[in-house]
Amino acid sequence: MSNDNTNRTGVATTGILSGANSFMAVASMIMIIGFVGITISDVERASTFFSGINGFINSTLDWFYVGTVSIILVFVIWLPFSRFGDLKLGKDDDTPDFSTFSWVSMLFSAGMGSGLLYWGVAEPLYHMQGNPYIEAAGIAPNTPEAAVVAVRITLFHWGLHGWALYVLVGLCLAYFAYRNDLPLTLRTALYPLLKDKIFGFWGHAVDLVGVFGTVFGLATSLGMGVLAINAGLENLMGFTNSVGNQLILIGAITIMGTISAVTGVEKGVRILSEVNVMASIFLLVVFLIFGPTAFILGIMVTVVGDYAITFLPMGFWIDGNPESEWQSWWTVFYWGWWVAWCPFVGLFIARISRGRTIREFVTFVLMIPTLVLVLWLSVFGGGAIGMELFNQIGLIDAVNADYSIAIFKALEGLNMGWFSFWLICLTTLLLVSWFVTSSDSGTLVICTMLSMGNEHPPRKYRIFWGLLSGVVAAVLLLAGGLQALQTASIVAGLPLAVICLLMAYGVLKALREDFPVPDFADRKERIYLNR
Repeated sequence: MSNDNTNRTGVATTGILSGANSFMAVASMIMIIGFVGITISDVERASTFFSGINGFINSTLDWFYVGTVSIILVFVIWLPFSRFGDLKLGKDDDTPDFSTFSWVSMLFSAGMGSGLLYWGVAEPLYHMQGNPYIEAAGIAPNTPEAAVVAVRITLFHWGLHGWALYVLVGLCLAYFAYRNDLPLTLRTALYPLLKDKIFGFWGHAVDLVGVFGTVFGLATSLGMGVLAINAGLENLMGFTNSVGNQLILIGAITIMGTISAVTGVEKGVRILSEVNVMASIFLLVVFLIFGPTAFILGIMVTVVGDYAITFLPMGFWIDGNPESEWQSWWTVFYWGWWVAWCPFVGLFIARISRGRTIREFVTFVLMIPTLVLVLWLSVFGGGAIGMELFNQIGLIDAVNADYSIAIFKALEGLNMGWFSFWLICLTTLLLVSWFVTSSDSGTLVICTMLSMGNEHPPRKYRIFWGLLSGVVAAVLLLAGGLQALQTASIVAGLPLAVICLLMAYGVLKALREDFPVPDFADRKERIYLNR
């Protein structure tokens, strides 16, 4: 961006900040409260309506989701190798605000955390029983060969493709906010296309979609997450798995998340994220040592090579069987879910990434979580599969009955007596803690968007929106509306997928305008001076 554009934008921003803040706050409150009210008033009709839209997307627009996510992955992989790789997300003399360990811990906590505990055991066990890939290869279900494919599919759903969306959104927002002094909000990513119109109707619309996806994504995840937490507490102390107890858990997690959000990124979010990572590493090491170690290491090495060869072909694959619903149930669902969450996670990652170069940002945000996923899914998913294949401890039956109990049944399968009990305690606490980090970072993102990019929004905003996310989860759980809400979050991913494509085009356009290719004379002079 030119200095003229930056200055002109700064003047425009200063003139409209207060009005935009008020409009965004009121509009988002009306939208969310109205949606909740409609859902509660007729849960069955709302569920049917959103399920119908979801079915249309899965059956008609699956190609769009699959193509969009894969194109974005190819784009972000290209960026570090381009001539823009050394550019900083900030001014040339900016330095990172956080250590590399704190930075990686926070981006990982916001990006997946609790999902790995929930699905790390359950999903590989489910895929091992049957999927299009083992059918096409003629592999028998529930065999070591099927296990490799099952872990690879789970890694495909959680790895490079999903994180590429976070990379794109985070990079766009950090570049325009810290290098060009624009507000740290979702609308900013479209500045190369809309210019100062981002401060008008279209900018408001983009941010409202982002707030919608964040609030309902958090509420849905929290509502689903308490099922696993409740299962763990029932296993430990007979804490009955009931709606009443789940509401109590939502209230407790919401309060903890709000307190963490009030303390800010530098204290609550950072410290809790680091503790989560260290505790998760301990749990992983224990499972690796006391589980079927040889099988785990074997499947880890195999899956690395398998995934490296197949991740791009898998990303562009469309199931041509009109009667098969596997891809819509899993891959399209995941892509819609990742897209719906990318404003939240992308903005949070941008918030903590000032001073990183584009090459460093893309490499770390894309590769570190994927490498951790290889380790995590091989240890927990592969280990659970190994115990089931060779010892028949009933994990498949447990997963088919209830996904939320899979991790606890796997820990019981280690047969370590009282130590297994303490591992279940740790896992339950981690589930709570990971959800708290998602809640607090989500709250900060919502407040940042509604404050037109203020990185330190007022505490009263953090308290209000932190509590509101919990209230939404509790009300919809009580009303039986979580299924409709989950579907609504996926549907919200459709316009966001279009926005993501516009972001990719916009940031490339801005980079080329800001740093054009030197002409022949300039390049010749540089070559001469470097001799």
